Amino acid sequence: MSHVILRGILKQAGIEPSSLKHIKITGQDPILPSPFLIGEAGAAALAAIGYMAAELWRCKTGVLQNVEISVRDAAIAQRSHQYLRVVDGVTEDLWSPLSGFYTTSDQRIIQFHCNFPHHQQGVVDFLGSKANKEAVAAATKKYPAEYLENKLNQRGLCAAIVRSKDEWSQHPQASAIAKLPLFEIIKISDSKPEALHDGNYPLSKIRVLDLTRVLAGPVCGKSLAEHGANVMRIASPHLPFILPLVMDTGFGKYAAHLDLDLESDKNKLFSLIANADVFLQAYRPGALADRGFSAQELAKIRPGIICVDLSAYSHKGVWAERHGYDSLVQSATGIAAEQSESQSIQHLPAQSLDYITGYLATFAIMEALRRRSIDGGSYLIRLSLAQTAHWFNNLGRVTANFKSHHTPSATEIQDLLTKTHTQFGVLEHLAPVLKMSETPPKVGRGSVPLGYDPAEWVS
Repeated sequence: MSHVILRGILKQAGIEPSSLKHIKITGQDPILPSPFLIGEAGAAALAAIGYMAAELWRCKTGVLQNVEISVRDAAIAQRSHQYLRVVDGVTEDLWSPLSGFYTTSDQRIIQFHCNFPHHQQGVVDFLGSKANKEAVAAATKKYPAEYLENKLNQRGLCAAIVRSKDEWSQHPQASAIAKLPLFEIIKISDSKPEALHDGNYPLSKIRVLDLTRVLAGPVCGKSLAEHGANVMRIASPHLPFILPLVMDTGFGKYAAHLDLDLESDKNKLFSLIANADVFLQAYRPGALADRGFSAQELAKIRPGIICVDLSAYSHKGVWAERHGYDSLVQSATGIAAEQSESQSIQHLPAQSLDYITGYLATFAIMEALRRRSIDGGSYLIRLSLAQTAHWFNNLGRVTANFKSHHTPSATEIQDLLTKTHTQFGVLEHLAPVLKMSETPPKVGRGSVPLGYDPAEWVS
């Protein structure tokens, strides 16, 4: 099944290879306790990265390398942040105690995402409750689900009703997403072809600006770094962050602070863009464009740039401007409901929408770089968690008994873990799971705190 899924991903990019003999995918789902094809979908997305990395390497050297990924490893990779551990230190929890599922006055289930302090405070203020689970649960029971979902999202907060797949299919946002492809690679202007750089990796000397936070975008930036790209993560000094995710997605990256409310820092970013190859951002559609950073404007500054717009609910539909995260999109689109059948409400045992969307973005960027090397041009790549959810929801289901499987502990996947010295201390973490015969993905530089480096390119 993974090879079928892989061919579908390649076809989305207009690629129909005569042979995939150099791509080996082993194993099948279930790996984790879920009816969804978590491992096989992840393996296909990672294999797509491997296919394109091998293609770039062939274009540079004439050598076609072998690519291998196992379904088991691909499933585990979608839980990468869950296996991060500070050796001889404390690993912070990812989740706010107020995040989770609550029952409304009309006996529906709604999910609040409160992992950032301002989102948590916003929910507490709206409900007029104390900041503890019991008080929030009691206050939530005073409101009908749809009213609560709409009002919270109107305030820029994060909530989603747990819908069934059929219920979601009747929603206008689902209709908008169903008309979109899994991802888009759009040529937005002409420029001269740019030959691929020399170097020991497919993406050697490719410069990437990563303006993303949680989690699909940082996964994309990390994946690009694994294949040799020079990735600089740009963060605002005023926005909150989730430290374990910074640690786990920071390998191979530089990290600088820029405050786009300051004209001097905006000019620094424009200067970085002038010498960049990829501009990766995951703000809500239009948010950066309003500050002068639309793909069309960036293509004028840097002809040949590849701009990536990654969002929660896509750039189309009534929910296009809503905040969203993997777990919320699972709840909204019916994935959580199906995962929870005959059990208490729960999400997938992996953050598949985040990781797979990050992998797809990596693949699409590589394909845009290949096109640029032949035809030139600046490109816009668009994808979203909801588009991935729509695709993922329609892949089919496992045929074996998944309920007998369990989520592996760190002690059960020691073959996939490694230790790296970082600015946070020694971290135990998942090593790259994709195998390539000539250019195996690398861990690279150890993670650093946000803002650790100056906002300037390093050779």
